[in-house]
Amino acid sequence: MSFITINSETIEQEHLCCAIADKKHQLGVSAKRAWLKEQLSEGHVFRKLDERGKVFIEYAPLEKAWVPIAGDNYLYIYCLWVAGSFKGKGYGAELLNSCLADARKTGKSGVCVVSSKKKKPYLSDKQFFIRNGFKTVDIIGSDYELLALSLDSGTVPHFTDSAKSQRIESNILTIYYSPQCPYIPNCVEQVTAYCQQNSLPLDLIKVDTLEKAKSVPCIFNNWAVFYNGKFETTQLLNEGQLKKLLDQLQL
Repeated sequence: MSFITINSETIEQEHLCCAIADKKHQLGVSAKRAWLKEQLSEGHVFRKLDERGKVFIEYAPLEKAWVPIAGDNYLYIYCLWVAGSFKGKGYGAELLNSCLADARKTGKSGVCVVSSKKKKPYLSDKQFFIRNGFKTVDIIGSDYELLALSLDSGTVPHFTDSAKSQRIESNILTIYYSPQCPYIPNCVEQVTAYCQQNSLPLDLIKVDTLEKAKSVPCIFNNWAVFYNGKFETTQLLNEGQLKKLLDQLQL
């Protein structure tokens, strides 16, 4: 099977993998498509298998990547996803190798990605990247790691100081979110409805510029949740997951 790299001429015709046929996420797909259109001119790459399935990689020059990570001349991988019956066929390695080839071709110093010591939802699998030559170059707390593969033995990227704070002044439930992921609008809708029904204060902070993304006060790869001023998770939350999280935090 071959791979397709989406461009400004094909973006309207090609599916975006994550939420192909789920009607409740079509608003999110439209939002992601609009965001992606703007990012393509900034060097953002969305490459996928030429097949109807969740097999894709998404990356951008680190300087233009919507994450609180700093560094010179790196590519940042937002997402590398191979799901369902497509697993075990080498597609993940092929997609990663295509990103590394792009990095070498364009003279990049390396490639980086956010992961965690133990596998967490919506973050890349650390062991996959370690097997492919990546190393831990920065950490936040006891869980979150920045992995990088240097191509020139030069400098490595790092989390920003704001990301390492992992705290905010407000004690109410606070969620930072961006338009990058098709699942986010539905999550925002469900979280908002749950909080309204249970008279729970909620602060939704839309990260809609590069500058805002670079200054988010925690790990961020589309979504970040705070409660009682403390960063809790990057996991997207529907109503049931939010209730479970709050129950755990209020024990």
